[in-house]
Amino acid sequence: MRPAFYALAPGGWRDYVTLLHPPYTLWHLSYVVLGAALAPELAADRLGWTLAAFALAMGVAAHALDELRGRPLQTRIPDALLWALAVASLAGAVAIGALAAAWWTPWLLAFVAFGAFVVPAYNLELFGGRFHNGLWFALAWGGFPALTGYVAQAEAIRAEAVLAAVVATLLSWAQRVLSTPVRAVRRRGLEPSSLKDAPELGLRILSAATVALAVALLVFRWSA
Repeated sequence: MRPAFYALAPGGWRDYVTLLHPPYTLWHLSYVVLGAALAPELAADRLGWTLAAFALAMGVAAHALDELRGRPLQTRIPDALLWALAVASLAGAVAIGALAAAWWTPWLLAFVAFGAFVVPAYNLELFGGRFHNGLWFALAWGGFPALTGYVAQAEAIRAEAVLAAVVATLLSWAQRVLSTPVRAVRRRGLEPSSLKDAPELGLRILSAATVALAVALLVFRWSA
């Protein structure tokens, strides 16, 4: 059984595609779009740079660090290369954030600092795993990108930004709850059942729905 429904056959370039967790990475990048689309003005260049930073931090660095802990995706990528990918990607994300803070608003430095902290703290289970739980996953992978996407555009935090962050946090929390039995089935060799297949189908639907919502918001904003 594959370790994830999106996992390719192990070996070569396929390991790097699997490492990105494509459906989940797109899901969480959609929160950046959700926050940005609610801002009074939507600048494509700001959105692009914000997405690039989160793609590096969440899509590459976080997943590379996660793979170092027990090989949950069963890739054959050497440990040294996983470390290199994680460090380089997180450094790239921090650099983008620092430049964005200099160009747009210094308030982004607080978001950069939080991101640089939470990626290793969550994925390496630092501080005794204190930050590796459902609440921190929901905040870091849901509310945080949504709020950052808004602030990068509006250079302020308003009520709609907070509400969008709450929505993204709750959706990410639901993702964490659904994914727990799925991981048990796929990665621990347990016998699948209809009850445990249902959460995975729910994850696929939620992932597609969130990406579709982000695209719809962009179409709405740029066609208005």
